[in-house]
Amino acid sequence: MNQVTATELRQWIEEGREFLLVDIREDWEREAYNFGGVHIPMGSLIASLNEIPKDIDVVMYCEKGIRSVLAIQRLETFGLHRLYNLSGGVSAWKRSEQ
Repeated sequence: MNQVTATELRQWIEEGREFLLVDIREDWEREAYNFGGVHIPMGSLIASLNEIPKDIDVVMYCEKGIRSVLAIQRLETFGLHRLYNLSGGVSAWKRSEQ
């Protein structure tokens, strides 16, 4: 499984790399804190397959990087392969801000 660290993701953003950022957390988690991307809660991923492109990299994130690993594993069974897990999730992203 592809992984990207918070530091690497920041570099992707600074470089203007083309990718889609997907927050798979619940609504209340996103309302408390988010750093962008589209919001597709984990329970809606399969119903939202048409919103996830196959032709660019997709970085998925959750709070700690565990749910996003599970989400990626599920999506790979539907033929999506340019998927990256944000290692450590939002927690790692917040730590990288300091």
